Amino acid sequence: MKKLPVVLVVIAAVLISVFLAGPFYVIDEGEQAVIVEMGRLVDVVTDAGLHIKIPFIDNVVRYPKRIMAWEGEQKSMPTREKQYIWVDVIARWRITDPRKFYESISTVSSAYPKLGDIIDSEVRTVVAENYLRETVRNSNLILDEKTPASGLAQSTEDGQPAADSLFEEIEKQITSMIQEPGANNEPIQKGRRKLAEEILNRSRVIVDGYGIELIDVVTRQIRYSDELTQSVYARMIKERNQIAQAFRSEGEGKKAEWLGRTENEQRSILSAAFEQAEKIRGSADAEATSIYAAAHGRDREFFDFWRAIESYRVTMPKFDKTLTTNMDYFRYLYSPQGR
Repeated sequence: MKKLPVVLVVIAAVLISVFLAGPFYVIDEGEQAVIVEMGRLVDVVTDAGLHIKIPFIDNVVRYPKRIMAWEGEQKSMPTREKQYIWVDVIARWRITDPRKFYESISTVSSAYPKLGDIIDSEVRTVVAENYLRETVRNSNLILDEKTPASGLAQSTEDGQPAADSLFEEIEKQITSMIQEPGANNEPIQKGRRKLAEEILNRSRVIVDGYGIELIDVVTRQIRYSDELTQSVYARMIKERNQIAQAFRSEGEGKKAEWLGRTENEQRSILSAAFEQAEKIRGSADAEATSIYAAAHGRDREFFDFWRAIESYRVTMPKFDKTLTTNMDYFRYLYSPQGR
């Protein structure tokens, strides 16, 4: 009879310990779990709610269902033509098979370096298999919009340059300068987006064995190496100088055209003015001759006097000294009657 209270106490203590150990556990929305029994995976729980486990034996390892982000580090890698660039990619992923994930990786924190090894390896492989233009361009729009500089200055019906069209062409030319070095204006076959899809598909094949679904891989940044950056700057400066020279040449051509047109108009105006002046001068001379003739016929002496005075006014200021005793030219200086 004395042993009965001891047994009851032991049973009560065991029950309290079991209760405190927690035979129940809750899986929240957005969570999933695997049940590990003495180091052996025995069950996978994906439904949210209250569940039962064996205390002290079963261990609940929880994993998120949500989409998680993996961010890589910038790494230098060569392209097919051995041009080194810095590539920075990001990815989104989630755990779709907790059993595979636990057996292969075990913890979420261990998944990030594993993803980094896989994705970085595929990025390096894809970049090395393609030319630089494929990694930095996504379309051939630059090549489609590029227009020769000789066609930049269009004209309106009155011969003046079309300003709106000219500025549009300038914008296209400036846009076309933002290209990768060494591209030689060659069209792309895949482009940056297709390469990202190729990286994604290659990586998915590998991470599927770890119970991971890779949702997407995005190229966040592509940066030229320092040597390549200087080459890009030099090339951009050279091409901008070529465009500037093309505009200068176009402007000089227009200037020569306008100067020629102006000179032709000037000659035409001067010719017309000279013709008009000659007509007026001829008419005036004829009228003056008529007046002189009428005056001469009316009073010959007055006419001779007037002509002599006009001649004196022109010639006398040019003489420093005049010595004469008798000269018919100066007859009006000796006598008002000219005798």
